[in-house]
Amino acid sequence: MPLLQIEHLRKRFGGQIVLDDINLDVNKGEILAIIGQSGSGKTVLFRHIIGLMFPDAGRILHDGEVISSPTTKAADFDKYRKRFGILFQGAALFDSMNVGENLAFPLRELTGLSEAEIVKIVGESLEKVGLKEGFKTRMPAELSGGMRSRVGLARALVMNPEIMLYDEPTSSLDPIMTDKINDLIESLRERMQMTSIVVTHDISSAYKIADRIAMIHEGRILFCGTPADIRKSHNPYIQQFIRGQRKMQYAVRDEETWGLPFNAAGTVSGLSPGEEASAPKLSSDNPAP
Repeated sequence: MPLLQIEHLRKRFGGQIVLDDINLDVNKGEILAIIGQSGSGKTVLFRHIIGLMFPDAGRILHDGEVISSPTTKAADFDKYRKRFGILFQGAALFDSMNVGENLAFPLRELTGLSEAEIVKIVGESLEKVGLKEGFKTRMPAELSGGMRSRVGLARALVMNPEIMLYDEPTSSLDPIMTDKINDLIESLRERMQMTSIVVTHDISSAYKIADRIAMIHEGRILFCGTPADIRKSHNPYIQQFIRGQRKMQYAVRDEETWGLPFNAAGTVSGLSPGEEASAPKLSSDNPAP
């Protein structure tokens, strides 16, 4: 049984459908990357997983137990929250607290541990992300972006979560620090059997760390498979995305009707010769939208 199951999840805001029948499994010990362009629905999905939002329909299960559904209240989710560790984009550290105080904060608020036990866990968590005890007295303003990410991750680890969720963990980092954060995510999986969900725009990072990659588009899971599988995809939208081009000239509506912009010759507009060869042709069986 998958550790986390997302079944038929739907969410709308007003007249806009944001999540449209999302189905996704996360296996114990794997790293799943969720990719998609801005506005695709991946951030809303992330917020549902961590209990900041609840669905209009569908449900989320952890280890076979329903933890989120349309009838779930925020207070109901509190008992499941400790199962998740979260590294928010930019680390979201408390600027008025030093590193040690940031890490100790959830332990002091949510547990009955003694100060001696808290100090021990804080030191162990810093060590897990490659930081020394001396960092405890640093203020967030004194840290580089990469160091802030490490501290934010260490703060998530103090609660010994079963699943780690990363929100754009390499955003705004230079290539060297990006590699270090990716290595750290992989290392935590190896050392702690950590299950991880990584929401990212960075397809290179997804290739490096993910066992599977799920692409969300217009509120639906367009693709889910290994990095090798997504590279081999003949879907023009996927190829356009993974090549890192900013402007999307076409989009896939579902797996059977592609709905791409056709030109007078009956081929897809704006494709390279190689892409054009694999794109659908205009015919009576595949009419233009």
